[in-house]
Amino acid sequence: MKAKPRTAKIIRWRFYGVSIVLLALLAALVWHLASIQVLPNESRGYEFLQQQGLVRTLRSETIPALRGVITDRNGEPLAVSTPVVSLWAQPKELLSAKEHWPDLVKALNMKLGSLEKKLHRFRNKEFMYLRRHMTPADADEILDLDIRGVYGQREYRRFYPAGEITAHLVGFTNIDDKGQEGIELAYEQWLTGEKGEKQVLKDLRGRVFKDVNLISEASAGKDIALSIDMRLQYLAYRELKEAVTAHRAKSGSVVLLDAKTGEVLAMVNQPSYNPNDRAGLKPQALRNRAMTDQFEPGSTMKPLTVMAALETGRFKPTTKINTSPGYLRVGRKTLLDPVNYGEIDVAKILQKSSQVGLTKISLDLEGDVIRDMFFRTGLGQDTGTGFPGEAAGTLPGYSKWQPIVQANFSFGYGLSLTTLQLAQAYSVIADNGKKKPVSLLKINEQPDSVSVVEPHVAKQVATMLEKVVQPGGTGTRANMPGYLGAGKTGTIHKVGRNGYADDRYSSLFAGFAPADDPRLIAVIIVNEPSSGQYFGGEVAAPVFSALMERSLRLLQVPPRLNGGSHSQVVQKIKPPLKVAMEPLS
Repeated sequence: MKAKPRTAKIIRWRFYGVSIVLLALLAALVWHLASIQVLPNESRGYEFLQQQGLVRTLRSETIPALRGVITDRNGEPLAVSTPVVSLWAQPKELLSAKEHWPDLVKALNMKLGSLEKKLHRFRNKEFMYLRRHMTPADADEILDLDIRGVYGQREYRRFYPAGEITAHLVGFTNIDDKGQEGIELAYEQWLTGEKGEKQVLKDLRGRVFKDVNLISEASAGKDIALSIDMRLQYLAYRELKEAVTAHRAKSGSVVLLDAKTGEVLAMVNQPSYNPNDRAGLKPQALRNRAMTDQFEPGSTMKPLTVMAALETGRFKPTTKINTSPGYLRVGRKTLLDPVNYGEIDVAKILQKSSQVGLTKISLDLEGDVIRDMFFRTGLGQDTGTGFPGEAAGTLPGYSKWQPIVQANFSFGYGLSLTTLQLAQAYSVIADNGKKKPVSLLKINEQPDSVSVVEPHVAKQVATMLEKVVQPGGTGTRANMPGYLGAGKTGTIHKVGRNGYADDRYSSLFAGFAPADDPRLIAVIIVNEPSSGQYFGGEVAAPVFSALMERSLRLLQVPPRLNGGSHSQVVQKIKPPLKVAMEPLS
């Protein structure tokens, strides 16, 4: 027989060998694919690869918290947060995208050299702001340029709808939304919310294309309702600004209190500033002068001194005091009245603001009696509002009162207070001797009050103060159509380098209305008027009249005067022709 060729066996062996090798390679490939996509326990299995993929695409992002809203007592927004976008860059990436710089600087409205310098300064950093707090629309236009290394993050920016009208009270936040002044600072923890966190997927350009997981929700801050009424706040701001401008004064403040609750219904200062645009802002403009600036109150303390005298029982409103010959020597100082009033009663001493008469009253008392009255009405202590930088004033006490020190003290020199403290002190007179806490926040319940003066004594002083704004008094320009007011003028010498200056004054008026049932208390101070008028009755009293009359109408307090109807009131009231001037110390 003929044998089979040997080459056939070799070919068959090779075929099987190659097949086995190919099957082994296929099995190895299948095993490898299974190990990286199916088997979880392999050190380089699918769980590991998925984790590595997520590490490169999954990111945690902070969810910004919305800051609480600040409103007035009627819900009018005074501080709100609006969404904005801040653009930032990864410096190394942006440095490698130099061809896009011209488009970027054009969109950001900045110089090419400035961008280059900033990038080189941050070249070793992972983060650099390009522009903070852009509107989402403007930011999207730049992000749509798709420039490598340029990203955006969502934030909130504070906006103040009332602008400079409420600036000193509300305050403002910094670029990171942290309170810096005013209520924004005082209630930082209350207003600030809790930031949230979420996991997102980002592409190679760092842009979010999917929200994966919410780790924690953002919690908005709590809202605050202030005690002020924006209608009255605007009126106070307008009247004060007009007075400061007309009299070319350096500054001024107005405080308007609710006589029933102690709430601050308006608090304004001049000069003011716009919290929405603080470029070029001067530090001195930031002060809430009504609460931080201290001054000697002058003649506005005379009603408190008289109240202390009446409380002793040694004086009555009808008690006669001889002020002749119109001056009085106390130590080495001579105290003067504008004219010789002769023998007048205590009520007329207040009406005319007689320096001689009040000095004789005060020297008949112990100095501590007067000081105690001042302290009981809230002087020498802060009002408890918690406002940043609020001053407590100074109320000195002496083991032995020198006559001239006691006399000066009785008519408002040698002590200091703030505009708000003076308003609180007058609220004691207006509310029958009861002292209430002052509040910058809206309150819904009648606050607890403490009786610090006998009601009949406080009522007697309130009645005397009505005569100050009537013909013959120093505050006739505080009179108003339809309402009977009460108050006291003050004209204060300011301290200079060499003692009290002869040409620098502060003009004051403190009072309340309606006099028969007080609803509002107002204190006005205008610092260093330079138009030629500087008496409190000339400068501050007209502000009181305009502010009070319009505020009472807005609050729908019916016009009345000694029980008469409004038409009778209008017929009875005539514009004052002459203003009596209070003496200066």
